[in-house]
Amino acid sequence: MNKMKYFVFATLAIALTAVAAMAQPGAAGGADNESSVSAAKALAAGLGFGLAAGLAAIGQGLVGSRAAEGAARNPGAAGQVQTLMIIALALIESLVLFALLIVFVKL
Repeated sequence: MNKMKYFVFATLAIALTAVAAMAQPGAAGGADNESSVSAAKALAAGLGFGLAAGLAAIGQGLVGSRAAEGAARNPGAAGQVQTLMIIALALIESLVLFALLIVFVKL
C-alpha cells in the first residue's frame, strides 16, 4: 500500500510538471513571459533571502545561548568562550551577507 501511494504521488507530480512544460506563449509573443520570469525571480530571491536570514538568526541565537551556558558552567573560560562566540557570529553573518550578494547578482 505504501509503494502504491508513492507511485500515485510521483505520477501526479510528473503530470503536473508536464502541463507547464507544454504551455504555449500568449498572444504577446513572449513579452508576457519576460515579466512573469522577472516576477518569479523577485519572489524566489525574496523567499530565499528570507529563509537564509531567518535560519541565520536561529543559528545566532543558538550560538549566543550556548556561549552563555558555557560561560556559566565554567567562568574561568568565559573569555575564550566569548572570543569563539564572536568569531562564530561573524562567520554566520558573513554567510547572510553572501546570500544577499547572490540575491543582488541574480536580480
